[in-house]
Formats: sequence, C-alpha cells, structure tokens
Amino acid sequence: MSRPENIPGSSGEILAAGGPFESAFKNFHPRIAQQEMAGRVEAALEHKSTLVAESGTGTGKTFAYLVPAMLSGRKIIVSTGTRHLQDQLYLKDLPAVRDILGVPMKFERLKGRANYLCLYRLDRSEEALFRQASDATDLARIKSWASQTRNGDISELVSVADDSGVWPEVTSTTDNCLGAKCDFLADCFVYAARRKALKAELVVVNHHLFFSDLAIRDEGFGEVLPEYDGVIFDEAHLIPDIAAQFFGFGFSTNQVTSLCREARVAEAADKSGVPMDFLEDLEKSCRELLLATPAQQREDFSKLAGNNEFHRLHQQLLGQLKTAVERLESAATAGENLALIHRRSEEIVLNLERFVYPEEKGIVYWFESTR
Repeated sequence: MSRPENIPGSSGEILAAGGPFESAFKNFHPRIAQQEMAGRVEAALEHKSTLVAESGTGTGKTFAYLVPAMLSGRKIIVSTGTRHLQDQLYLKDLPAVRDILGVPMKFERLKGRANYLCLYRLDRSEEALFRQASDATDLARIKSWASQTRNGDISELVSVADDSGVWPEVTSTTDNCLGAKCDFLADCFVYAARRKALKAELVVVNHHLFFSDLAIRDEGFGEVLPEYDGVIFDEAHLIPDIAAQFFGFGFSTNQVTSLCREARVAEAADKSGVPMDFLEDLEKSCRELLLATPAQQREDFSKLAGNNEFHRLHQQLLGQLKTAVERLESAATAGENLALIHRRSEEIVLNLERFVYPEEKGIVYWFESTR
C-alpha cells in the first residue's frame, strides 16, 4: 500500500483547517494538539522509533494516530484496552478515516481465542457438566447459531448472556486448544480470523491478546498475530497490569476447580479407565483452603505467615495435586484431551510450589481469593 497522490501534505496538515476532515465532518474543529500528535506519530512510524503521548480530553487522539497509520504504507497493529474501543475502531472510526483519505486499506479485527466458538468443544458439549437448567437452553441456541455463523464471534449471539456457564465449555483457551492436532482445524474460526489478519494492512486487537501472543508464541498455532512494522497502544495506562498477567505466574483455586471439571469431560471423551475419584478430594481441599483464609489476609501473602490452618491446608492441597499429576500421567496416554489436562496439572503444581516456597528475589508475592 502506498500513499495516495490525492492526499498531499503531512498527517498534521490533513487534520488542519481546510483539510479533508473539516470538509467531511460538519462539526469538525481543527485542533493544534491533534495536528501535533499526528505529526509525532507519523515521524515515529517513519523512523521506527518510540513515542509516548498523553492527550487530554477533546484532543481527538483516535484520528491523530489513525491518519498517519493508514498513510504509512506499513503493517500496523492497533491495540486497545477494551473490546468496546476495539469494536468502535473497527466498525466506526477506521471505515470513516479510510473513506475520507481514499485509501484502499484492508483492516481486520482480531480477538482472543475465547471470543470464538470452538467447533471441537461444541462437538463434545454433551459431555460437559452444566450447573443450571438454563444452560441446556443456551447450548441449544449456540448449536443453532453455529450452523449459520461465518465468523464464530460469540458476541454475535446476543440471546446468550456473556456470563453464561456454557461459553467456557464451547470456547477454547491456550491450555485446552489441540492446535494442529484438532480434527476441526480446517474450519477453525480462530485460524480463519488469523488468516484474514495476515492479509490486512492494519489489525485491531486488544492488550490482552497482544501480550498473550508475546507470551505463548510457542504454543497452539504458534503466534496468533501476524508480523507487523509498528504498534500503536491506545489506553496504554492499562498495559502494566495486563502485561503482568502474562509475564508473571499465578496460582488460584479457580485453576484447580476448572481443572477438575475439564478432567471429567476429558475422561468421558478419551476413556482411559483411570478412576477420577481423586478430583473430589481436590475440590474439597480448595473449599477448605478458602474457608481458612480470612478476608483481611487475602491481599498480601505475608499476612498469612501466622495462619497455621492455612499452611496445613495449603500443604494438603499441594500433596493432592501431586497425586493428581501422577494419576493424570497414567491417563494421558489415552488421548490428547487428557494429555492437555496432565500438562496443566504439572503447571499448577509448579506455580503453587513457588508460592509455598517463595525464594526468588525481585518478585512480589500476594494471595487473593474469591468464594
């Protein structure tokens, strides 16, 4: 993609008085701060340098970075802090800027894999263990929609709530995705979305997906994001907390209860014949550990130092997890579903041990939980 000849001047001049944006928008007001920011973004993209820009309310920062990005002739990733802004850019702002500039740019929106229906898990959804009567209705709606959707984006199905207990059972994560071994790979919605992104000049993602991609490039399909020449982070103040989620390590009782739930589903699919009675003990230990942790001690791991009951149950859970690893290792030869569960159990044990014996310097440890 090259800069169109009918768009003369710099990005700042394009946003100035008498430019195409003033002509296109009746209420457009040229702003010096917006023009200056556009010029700085343009220079950063041209020289492959780093720019940190803080813009006040009313600056018009979205156009200030979209104009130079779309005129740069480079492959650009725009990463947002929220899916709401991601959708706004893709559905509203990008089409408007493209039409005003007359740039025949291809742009795509790429979300994390949990936002796309997993055909493999849907095919095995009857084996899932649902907790509410409404889950059966939601599953029926999802199956009906699955035969019609082209993109598999779960946000299309507004009749099923975002927090429905069915979605985790019919979407994938990096932990349970079979990747190239999946029988549904040819029709995979995540894979199809990535193919579209490979052909686009500008791809809109969110921070969670961007940093997840950096952290797990050697898993699943490999990297999800295409190669790029430049990245623009909108709502960059959210980056530290999000990046820490992917480049740190953590343990939660939710990880254990999720493992137990999916282990039962995996056994139903792969049929190893290994008794799964140990899962009940794991779930019981998780409940006991939470009950032994007062609310005021959940903010800082060091506050639990004098809680002997917590440490007893902590060690009990660790011991049961190690037993689970051994049992799941025996079951793992039966199929890829159980093999994935086994690998996840090993990671959970490793992370829990790091909290039981916190010896690494330069790391902040804290404990939090929800009932």
